[in-house]
Amino acid sequence: MAVVVTDTVESNVGAENPQQQSLATAAARNLATTTKSVPQMQSITSRWLLRILPWVQAQGGVYRVNRRLSYLVGDGRISVSNIGAQCQVVAPDLVELPVLRGFADEELTVLSALAGRFEQREYEPGAVIAEFGHEADQVVVIAHGKVNKIGTGEYGDQTVLGTLVDGDFIGDQSLVQEQSIWEFTAKAVTPTTILALPRRSFQELVDQSDELRAHVQAYLANPTKPQNAHGEAEIELASGHDGEPDLPGTFVDYELAPREYELSVAQTVLRVHTRVADLYNQPMNQTEQQLRLTIEALRERQEHELVNNRQFGLLANADLKQRIPTRTGPPTPDDMDELIATVWKDPGYILAHPRAIAAFGQECSKRGIYPASVDLNGNQIVSWRGIPILPCNKIPVTDKRTTQIMLMRVGEQNQGVIGLHQTGLPDEYQPGLSVRFMGINEKAVISYLVSAYYSAAILVPDALGVLENVELGRADS
Repeated sequence: MAVVVTDTVESNVGAENPQQQSLATAAARNLATTTKSVPQMQSITSRWLLRILPWVQAQGGVYRVNRRLSYLVGDGRISVSNIGAQCQVVAPDLVELPVLRGFADEELTVLSALAGRFEQREYEPGAVIAEFGHEADQVVVIAHGKVNKIGTGEYGDQTVLGTLVDGDFIGDQSLVQEQSIWEFTAKAVTPTTILALPRRSFQELVDQSDELRAHVQAYLANPTKPQNAHGEAEIELASGHDGEPDLPGTFVDYELAPREYELSVAQTVLRVHTRVADLYNQPMNQTEQQLRLTIEALRERQEHELVNNRQFGLLANADLKQRIPTRTGPPTPDDMDELIATVWKDPGYILAHPRAIAAFGQECSKRGIYPASVDLNGNQIVSWRGIPILPCNKIPVTDKRTTQIMLMRVGEQNQGVIGLHQTGLPDEYQPGLSVRFMGINEKAVISYLVSAYYSAAILVPDALGVLENVELGRADS
């Protein structure tokens, strides 16, 4: 008991004990200048996307992407809607079928009737949807699930020729070609729902509609316009000839309505009371610190928009032909190689959610593979095939623990992905970011308008590839 009492007395020295012999630390701090940090903010990230994108000046606030004329329209996939378990083809999207491309049906009477003729079917994993060598008498639209196209390889073994996911379709030529056969086997990888349109149902509607019949006849009569593997208007050339043959004449045709990207904006009004700005600026300037953290938040929002914005965000604007699903769910080395194959011309950077990078590392460890690191601006970054894998927490993770991984080529000279901004703004504080004084109100509060202007452009479709349906973790069986 005596020991406890002694400790209590000693702990209160300086507050109540008249026998205090020296200045207490609590009072001494009133005359001392403490060493302190600037205000910290946990939401600040490395923002690799903003650092790796080459930023191009968009004079006038608009950037136009001119491309060669392409005969391919739409996204190449047919949208499917559902009410509960009942699925239905979205009628206007049926023009993605080659035989219906360019079909004018403003009232959607024919297309709606055609959409109503699709039959819904369900398949379990491993079930055969279409079998090699059998008659192809229907077009099949994948409503939901994953399907492998399996065929014979060069040496006679079975190999996966490709993977079909939601919106993909097969058998479209069977609508206009009788006695055609499947040139591959389509097998469900996951529980799969399809919508099938038999050729007889399509032919019945052709016989009933004069407009559709005329369109199909025109489609069969006119051969496909000359185009390269990317759907661009062909440039006719001659090579390997002798003598003086007639050389082909040609020209490079352009898109008549190229896409234009307008600069987007992220803004906020920063408010600082004059009393704070006047009296509490030592040792740190309060206005500068408030502004610093506000700009950090704006830059975080900027990167989020560059990834997710529906108008110009990279995930939403990646070409659907540049999107590939994972083979088994988790991101494996095979999946990453497949992704690199979609952006094989000078691939620059891979961006993934930190948890997706961890999942890829786990898959590599299972195989005894240890990806090398590369030096990027003084940072040691994990890589795959020499391509840095950069963390980006703006790439969303769904409730089902799936995400996406992006691979991009960057720069105007490389026909890659670029960032857009405009410098030389009034009251510019950083490139593409301005801080404008808005005045002092009657409550003595100073207001500053902080604005960041930005956008992004994908110059050609194969500048960006996306690995979809990436699972972040799976319990070992």
